[in-house]
Amino acid sequence: MIYKEFRDSGIKLSTLGMGGMRFPTIEKDSKIDETASMKLIERCMQGGINYYDTAYFYHGGNSERFYAKALRQFPRDSWYLADKMPGNMMTYADGKLRLEVSGFGMESKTLAGPADVFEEQLELCGVDYFDFYLLHNVSETTFDLYTNDKLGFTEYLLAQKKAGRIKHLGFSTHGRPETIEAFLQYLDARNMGDAMEFCMMQINYLDWVLQEAGKKYEICENRGIPVFVMEGMRGGKLADLPTKAADMLKAARPHATQAEWAWRHLQTLPNIDVVISGMTTMEQLEENLALFSNREPITPQEMKLLDNVVEALSVGVPCTACRYCTAACPVNLDIPVLLTLYNEASFDVMWTVNSSLGVLGKDKGPAACINCGQCNPLCPQNIDIPKALTHFKEILA
Repeated sequence: MIYKEFRDSGIKLSTLGMGGMRFPTIEKDSKIDETASMKLIERCMQGGINYYDTAYFYHGGNSERFYAKALRQFPRDSWYLADKMPGNMMTYADGKLRLEVSGFGMESKTLAGPADVFEEQLELCGVDYFDFYLLHNVSETTFDLYTNDKLGFTEYLLAQKKAGRIKHLGFSTHGRPETIEAFLQYLDARNMGDAMEFCMMQINYLDWVLQEAGKKYEICENRGIPVFVMEGMRGGKLADLPTKAADMLKAARPHATQAEWAWRHLQTLPNIDVVISGMTTMEQLEENLALFSNREPITPQEMKLLDNVVEALSVGVPCTACRYCTAACPVNLDIPVLLTLYNEASFDVMWTVNSSLGVLGKDKGPAACINCGQCNPLCPQNIDIPKALTHFKEILA
């Protein structure tokens, strides 16, 4: 196992972390197969993995409970547990903070504040402190909540850190680059610029451009914030590529797996400390343990090949976000944002697409385009924007 020191802290983190969202189950999504999952954790520890990630609603609330059982059999200083404040499942209206998790088979409830959830999580996980703790998904949908001075999420968590109940504080994100920057600027303005010690984000060679992961990574790198990676395999899709893309990789390295290409790509990024993988089977775990036992970054020539693979996978449009088109739009659509979401949806309609469209509102989504065509002459890339937005509507339908 390759290890990396976290922020000169003396903590050596395994570069492969275990995610708590995809344990093998007996019943769909929630009821964890504890026998099979316990074997996975035992093999993780034996293989040198020491970083374990979970969240309040994973497996319908059972992920935290399972980790309490699984990790207690090992010395407390042999593993690091990460949990998250589920602001992405909260609403705040009329002075009331609500946790809305009924869709995950859990009980929704009104909260007095973030302390209600944090205290419950400590109890569920069976720990006195969290080694790593995150604001869950700082994004367009949660920005107003996490930056609400009255609720004071960051202030509360910093107080828990001062009390020794959180060792290291960070945030996860599926947000756009400008949202991440705005959140960090919000903290700067309140003398909390150093509050976020790490960031967990979705990075893989496909989303480097498709979800602007490269721009998000650069924001963190420029601020000296280490990056922890989620969805390095994009939910398994980069391990099960379409034939054309798979053949391109096979020709270059006949004996390499598709997963190997994805993990090696991440090794080229020096600001990544941990790659979290939700491993469901022993076969997946064994393959990942082997891959993370040697460092072999992608070569410049191989990077060009991955660019060609991405081109083969993507069926979107080459928008550069110059924003010339927006000046002519009579209904004031944020066309570059819509085209970015269209490119992602053209490959796979992840929940992040619908989430972002929900923030924009129905009157600013692709269906709001009136097909006037005034934007087309202004596009330096010669994109047929109305045609792309019409196709976007069809994909969503």
